[in-house]
Amino acid sequence: MVQTVALKELCEIDITDGTHKTPIYADQGYIFLSSKNVTSGSIDWDNVMYIPKELHEELYARLAPQRDDILLAKNGTTGIAAIVDRDEVFDIYVSLALIRPDKRKITPRYLLHAINSEPSKEFFNSHLKGIGVPNLHLTHIRETPIKVPTFEHQKKIIRVLDKMDNLISLRKQQLAKLDELVKARFVELFDLENCERKSLGECTDFVDYRGHTPELSDEGTIRMVNAKSVGKGFFKYVDEYITEETYDSWMHRGFGYAGDILFVTEGHTFGNTCLIPDDMTKFALGQRVITIKGHKDIYNAFLCSYMQTDMFWQDINVYRTGGTAQGIRSKDLVKVTVPIPSLDLQEKFVCFVKQTDKSKSAIQHSLDKLEMLKGALMQEYFG
Repeated sequence: MVQTVALKELCEIDITDGTHKTPIYADQGYIFLSSKNVTSGSIDWDNVMYIPKELHEELYARLAPQRDDILLAKNGTTGIAAIVDRDEVFDIYVSLALIRPDKRKITPRYLLHAINSEPSKEFFNSHLKGIGVPNLHLTHIRETPIKVPTFEHQKKIIRVLDKMDNLISLRKQQLAKLDELVKARFVELFDLENCERKSLGECTDFVDYRGHTPELSDEGTIRMVNAKSVGKGFFKYVDEYITEETYDSWMHRGFGYAGDILFVTEGHTFGNTCLIPDDMTKFALGQRVITIKGHKDIYNAFLCSYMQTDMFWQDINVYRTGGTAQGIRSKDLVKVTVPIPSLDLQEKFVCFVKQTDKSKSAIQHSLDKLEMLKGALMQEYFG
């Protein structure tokens, strides 16, 4: 039998959040976590802040997190939960809500999966407050509906979803290692300090972005490519499509092609760069992204990798505009200079990238299937 109850009914203590005071940080001391430490769905213990002993003792007297507590991001990036997976003394900021499962009623890892499920996210999104920086109120978090099956069924669901998460994590690690391999090969091959340099305006052609994205359609068959499609060195297959009719009215100029470079010109993913995959034969280009094609003396694969280096970013920062929403104008981007190594070295690098991309493509395909399967299972268990 499956019951649906409010989250607050499944907790050992009242759901509350961390300190509302802006903390005084220290170089060492006691770990202090905020929402940025849980945005991956697990706690990032490697990039933490610290607070002094006196402040810790004050905060810990009010709220003492412990193993198997669940931390939910409630300000800024919202609706993502992670479980405390170690015996660690730490404190939390107001951007995190602490949920302590009552183990007589529910298994902590089952509750974690339930909170991270699509139905819970939809509930959270429907109750977001605030302008600019969204936030979840504790009142609404407490009322989040949670499906509660028997303990035996909870354990079965945990086994299945934990296995899926482990496989997904493994695939992501494999992709990250291949990216590092490409970066290492890049450094090994090229002595960039001693290369001839040209401006991007001299050695490439740009296809400028459009000011907005056309109307998307659930019935569409033409993939929409915009800033959301561009990761840091990899292409993201975002499921956004337009119809043939919209494509014909939209794409009169500025066509992009497989092998071109995609570059995000503004927004929170500003500077992300990747190559358009070989399987992208027909697609539409949207806002905040341009395509770049190298001339005969520079290969796209080389240029794409160079545009992810610190050297490139030092040059591009001269022309960066904006505060929160940063970006660069095409008329300034063309002024940035890039090194032009010998074509022989570039060809070696391109061949290496192509071989690596074959492995990445297979792993990415496996990852996509795993994430799709997990989504279907989450819908089955919690929908």
